[in-house]
Amino acid sequence: MTSATLVPRLRTDLAAAHFSVPGLTGLWGIDADAALRRNQRVPAQRALAVLAAKLGRNEPAATLARLFLLGDAVPRADLDAALPTLGAVGAAELGLVAADGSADVCPLVDLRPYSFIDAHGAGSWWIVSDLGELALGHPLGETHVLGIGGASRTLSGLMMPTAVERALDIGTGCGIQAMHASRHAEQVVATDISVRALELAALNAELNEIDNIEFRFGSLFEPVAGERFDHIISNPPFVITPRAEGVPSYEYRDGGMVGDALVEAVVRGAADHLTPGGVVQLLGNWEYHDETDAFERLERWLTPGALDAWIIEREVQTPGEYAETWIRDGGTRPGPDFDRLYNAWLNDFEARGVGRVGFGYLLLRLPDAASTLGAAPGLRRLERLPDALGHNPAGLGAHLAECLAAHDWQAATDDARLLRTNLTVASDVTEERHYWPGQSDPTLMTLHQGSGFGRSVPLDTALAGLVGACDGDLAVGAIIGALAQLLDADEPALAAELLPKVRALLVDGFLTFPDPV
Repeated sequence: MTSATLVPRLRTDLAAAHFSVPGLTGLWGIDADAALRRNQRVPAQRALAVLAAKLGRNEPAATLARLFLLGDAVPRADLDAALPTLGAVGAAELGLVAADGSADVCPLVDLRPYSFIDAHGAGSWWIVSDLGELALGHPLGETHVLGIGGASRTLSGLMMPTAVERALDIGTGCGIQAMHASRHAEQVVATDISVRALELAALNAELNEIDNIEFRFGSLFEPVAGERFDHIISNPPFVITPRAEGVPSYEYRDGGMVGDALVEAVVRGAADHLTPGGVVQLLGNWEYHDETDAFERLERWLTPGALDAWIIEREVQTPGEYAETWIRDGGTRPGPDFDRLYNAWLNDFEARGVGRVGFGYLLLRLPDAASTLGAAPGLRRLERLPDALGHNPAGLGAHLAECLAAHDWQAATDDARLLRTNLTVASDVTEERHYWPGQSDPTLMTLHQGSGFGRSVPLDTALAGLVGACDGDLAVGAIIGALAQLLDADEPALAAELLPKVRALLVDGFLTFPDPV
């Protein structure tokens, strides 16, 4: 039998078994679910054992979970019952299990349900990747194909949902970003340096009936030389790894370059592969050298005038913290090997003068000279946002797109037009006021953003009055005129003070501008 025959059978059996995120949570409960996220499987194993004893049988979803999520061997008969149309033989032909004729079968891959919400609505898929540390019980292999981790979820949540013709996923891994991009792009090209990753990514696309992704082998932009895309996304192998003997170079996270050179290569190469108005979104690390601000290095990566850039640093780690994070990520536990790798990381950072490592999001855009906004000032924004984000059940992608649109609108709008515009406070914005006991006037006023980046902005009396009056009925100029009378202020001077703040509130999503007629 061929993949074209076997994969539909697998899909049918997984659906019939209710092998889903809510289905599994229902089997072992929320506490075991939380333990699995901490890489602990014992609570789930115990819950499934209790369920089997109570029912006198193994539920199909329980068998599949034991095998593919927990890494347990299961009786061949149980797998045949859980996958009635595919069977253990078909699962072995697909490379999912090892079935050598014994009574038990063992997993060769991780296969799990995945659910999400994005701007297009709720969705669910099944994702195949290599077995993780929880199932293996030992460090990962260097050719390991990673499943869905925290970084994967972060990037998919950042993905702007704007409909485009062509999208590119660099370093596709198990294919999860390409699959998300397929929801807003007519065609997706996904690349990787790992043949196995491309094979598993293609299997995931087929299993989930996604047919608009083309998979190509190669590094970075090499497989798409001469091509341009409307949207490029990448969770690249950006982890800074010592180039030293005995240090594993995991394909899924290590691009084989020194320091943060791989992220620099993506940034510098992006402009040649974007259509006008096209956007790149990626995650990355950047180094702080000898107390130099990393943003100065990022600025040097950005060719002046070539790309708009919005870079957000979410976290900064010391060399020790960084080493601990990524040594543990590879499955190495504290002990002699851990210490040896720890020293290798610290030696590398010390030799290259690295004092800190930043992590965050990069959004780059090729300006569209043909658009009406072509003459507007470009976007160049580098900021640090280490605090908790707002409430974004469908991710940040739509918010990012709205912020870009707001930036472009206000950049192309002169003060005279802005004064004639009716603005509205965004629906997630609240105002907080603090008073001294017994006093009628507030001592502190702050605007809070409930979604997006969860920003807070301090208010003075004039700005609070303006924002409070932005209900869409009055133009900004009329509001400023009324405030000038109330505050006994010079109207032109008040406008000059408030309009830059209004522009900032628009760009950050506190205020919204009217849709074009």
